[in-house]
Amino acid sequence: MTLARSVTTLSLVFILYFSTSGGAYTTESLVREVGPGLALLILVLVPLVYSLPEILIVGELASMLPQEGGYYRWVQRAFGPFWAFQNGWLTWMYSLVDMAIYPKLFVTYLGYFWPGVPAEGLWLIGLLVIWGATALNLRGASRVGRTSVVAGIFIIAGFLGLTVAAFINANHLPWRPFAAPGRTDVSGLAVGLSIALWNYIGWDNASTVQGEVRDASRSYPRALSYALPLVSAGYLLPLLATLAATDWTTWGEGGGPAIAIQAGGRAGPFLAVWIAIGGMVSAVALFNALLLAYSRIPFVMASDGLLPSALARTDARGTPRNAVLVAAVCYSAFSLLPFSGLVVADVLLYSLALVLELAALVRLRVREPSLRGSFRIPLGTTGVAVLGTLPVLVLLLVAGLSFADGEFGVPALAGAAAAVALGPMAYALAGRYRARSSAARPGIER
Repeated sequence: MTLARSVTTLSLVFILYFSTSGGAYTTESLVREVGPGLALLILVLVPLVYSLPEILIVGELASMLPQEGGYYRWVQRAFGPFWAFQNGWLTWMYSLVDMAIYPKLFVTYLGYFWPGVPAEGLWLIGLLVIWGATALNLRGASRVGRTSVVAGIFIIAGFLGLTVAAFINANHLPWRPFAAPGRTDVSGLAVGLSIALWNYIGWDNASTVQGEVRDASRSYPRALSYALPLVSAGYLLPLLATLAATDWTTWGEGGGPAIAIQAGGRAGPFLAVWIAIGGMVSAVALFNALLLAYSRIPFVMASDGLLPSALARTDARGTPRNAVLVAAVCYSAFSLLPFSGLVVADVLLYSLALVLELAALVRLRVREPSLRGSFRIPLGTTGVAVLGTLPVLVLLLVAGLSFADGEFGVPALAGAAAAVALGPMAYALAGRYRARSSAARPGIER
């Protein structure tokens, strides 16, 4: 396989931006569920307690092993092919649910210009989003990166304009009341943390394209250090400003344009159009960046002989065209299915995959102490292990609170358990395929 190292650090920053965020488009739901003060507190704490430890660990692993396949290769180096396959499998299962959300997000903001989109047209619009992003991906990782930069600047500029206008029109403290009336502590915390974590999950996603990043050992940690403050400020500043200039009780899902009209004064109608267009741009850019990342998992598995070799082929641009197309077909099919009850299952599956990655760093530090890249966490192995428990504990806390709240517990647990149980079975089938392929081509080592 021949890969083109065409992704720059700037492009990687915005690929990471769209792997985790894409703008402050879900903060209105967070405020509605938990109240202004609690929403702001959560958006301050989550980056510190959850994202920062994960970024440090992902940064060291990415610098240590800057290879195509990212976290799949990290776990493979530390624990062998079985656990690497399970890591890739869990991520792929998680992505089937995750990627179904973004076409729906596009339709939500399209509704500002086209109220009452016909039900029969929703899936077709979703397909346009999926295959529009696929067309960009087929042009190569560099095109995805440049598109992400342009889309990110457009979205950030829109929210920056809204932030300035809202601060000018501010007339009360943004953090009052602290909690939504009638919301119990447990349920409020469960819902709030679930929404916030949904917007901070994915710092390891873009590691799968490290074989296409220039100076990957240095670029990935550097891009992470820029992306975290960009994402955090992108949530917190617009929320502070708009809460101070509007009545938060009128906020609802997909309400960004309406909030812009309330908070923006004379500029409100113009900003509302910008925010609505930005919501559609964000949905496409999110799908675009994540398709880039997720499609590399079948690509590297095929390179290891665990999937058909056609998925490991690259075209003249160095793009794994077949892997991208197969991923797009899978996401098109799964976009038809209702997944609202399985969102917490995503958190569980991501937790399990993340545990493998965090454990990989500890294992590699113990077994191969001389293996290091340009970035290393300034802690001993015990300190790294303690640091790694923080994001995992946060994810498990959210899952536990969600089960206690009772809304998504059973379907989430069933969905996650089914995905985990299928992993070893899928590996056994992949092993048989690899054995048959090797037998058919005895002169080729895999």
